[in-house]
Amino acid sequence: MKNLDIVETKYFTFAHPPHRLKLESGQVIGPITIAYETYGRLNETKTNAILILHALSGDAHAAGFHINDSKPGWWNDMIGPDKAFDTDKYFVICSNVIGGCRGSTGPSSINPETGKPYGLTFPVITIRDMVKCQKYLVEYMGIEKLLCVAGGSMGGMQVLAWMTEFPEKVRSAIPIATTLRHSAQQIAFNEVGRQAIISDPNWADGNYYGKKIPANGLALARMVGHITYMSDISMQKKFGRLKNTEFNSEFSIGFEVEKYLHYRGNSFVKRFDANSYIYITRAMDMFDALENVEKRNNLERFKGDVLIIAFKSDWLYPAYQSKEIVKVCKHAGINVSYCEIESTYGHDAFLLETEEQTHLIKNFLKRVYSGIKDERTFDSGGP
Repeated sequence: MKNLDIVETKYFTFAHPPHRLKLESGQVIGPITIAYETYGRLNETKTNAILILHALSGDAHAAGFHINDSKPGWWNDMIGPDKAFDTDKYFVICSNVIGGCRGSTGPSSINPETGKPYGLTFPVITIRDMVKCQKYLVEYMGIEKLLCVAGGSMGGMQVLAWMTEFPEKVRSAIPIATTLRHSAQQIAFNEVGRQAIISDPNWADGNYYGKKIPANGLALARMVGHITYMSDISMQKKFGRLKNTEFNSEFSIGFEVEKYLHYRGNSFVKRFDANSYIYITRAMDMFDALENVEKRNNLERFKGDVLIIAFKSDWLYPAYQSKEIVKVCKHAGINVSYCEIESTYGHDAFLLETEEQTHLIKNFLKRVYSGIKDERTFDSGGP
């Protein structure tokens, strides 16, 4: 069976003292609920766990199908029996980040102190805050050390945060189409999206819950973002200058690419919260994997293997940024492999170019997992 069975989203609420989370900013918030899904089975030694980390608009539903929903998880082609993350061998976990809106605590969640949605009273969160919550979830499952952490785009930033925050908790890492820190251009695109939302009359300083939502602003933010996810070649192949005579706008004739962007924007509004978009993009912009000496020293403590993947047509997270990660890993004495995949899909390639990624990741994980078995044999005094 190539596809996973029906899967279910589960919820973990911090259930041990102090019931609250101290954020990187110093603020404290709680209780915290994290939505997550798991695929495959955890082995008896709990050494086969892989944590998948999602991008900006992702969620915990990475693979399989929900009841009464024909749409698979966002990385379904990569997670499952005999796929890149083989659920016949590995126990795969994916959780929705704190600050999100797909089951985990975020701006749209109810503040227990007021009984109303947090809105902009929700504290600023960082990539490292997201990773700290994931660590609590993994510990809740009784897992002392992850076989691997893997993710693309913002997911790749979380991978790097795991390597620099909890280097002793990870055996291997796969950052894909990501960066050590955002460039000015990457920050600029995110700021345009945030301003589109803030400029919407319905945003109401983030207090739009129970009222009209800032749908136009959020849709526009998604439209701008989606342009950056594709490449010039992929847009030309998909749309060219094809016209859409039924385009519903003040112009009599529109283009297919316009229709597509409107569809993407309107679809996004139905599943995502505008405040979460603001909080998460800000967390991405603030992230710097090696911002101080402590982080650099922690990276040197990371003793696992790293596989870095980039895509030639990705102009949002260009390959030179992945090569910078390779360089700092080598300086830290880490065993690192790098592969730059030919693709015309742009940044979206990490979601679409599954065949070559599967080959690379399968072999990488096989080597890492075999190393664990060799360690156990040696420790037990075996041959």
